[in-house]
Amino acid sequence: MNQNIKIAVIGGTGKAGRYLIKQLVSQGFKVKALTRNPGKLEETDLVEKVVGDVTDYESVYSLVKGCEAVISTLGQTKGEDPVFSLAAKNIVRAMEALNIKIYIVLTGLTLDVHSDKKGFRTKIKSLTMKLLFRKTILDKQHEYKILQESILDWTIVRVPFIEITDSRGDVEASLSDCKGSGISSADLAEFLIGQIKSENYIRKAPFIWNK
Repeated sequence: MNQNIKIAVIGGTGKAGRYLIKQLVSQGFKVKALTRNPGKLEETDLVEKVVGDVTDYESVYSLVKGCEAVISTLGQTKGEDPVFSLAAKNIVRAMEALNIKIYIVLTGLTLDVHSDKKGFRTKIKSLTMKLLFRKTILDKQHEYKILQESILDWTIVRVPFIEITDSRGDVEASLSDCKGSGISSADLAEFLIGQIKSENYIRKAPFIWNK
């Protein structure tokens, strides 16, 4: 049973994060969620709120302490500088200090890894994003490097457009290319949770889609 498993969530007030927390709770997991604005998280006894910022090490340490795994759906806040690499440094440092191994993180199609064989459509989407959001993409690439150099059992889940819906589909995954155009938020949450106990993608970065 999942009642004795506590999961730390970063980015839980975002659209994908809300679905993630909802499904974690429905599956019986205990949840600790880091938030700068606790009012944005639903009031429930099933979710412990940790008020703080992912750029602050003490906040991250407080969040992950007592947890078996960490899942991040952290997004880029409009108008702010990218924080992904700094967040990764704090997360890795805290998890290694507390001997927590499982880290699952959400990102987009633009991340490049050694196993990639991106097709034309994925390359065009990636190029467009790199031109529009150069600083963010470079920071995400740095985040990947930090995870590679860590001892964590990380999984980076790469997704195309996230459709905010409860609808479900057949999720497909690949380590080389994204063959779809979207993923439902419900299926994304289910896949992220599935990586807690799966060894299929440890220290790998699968693309997933269902459309």
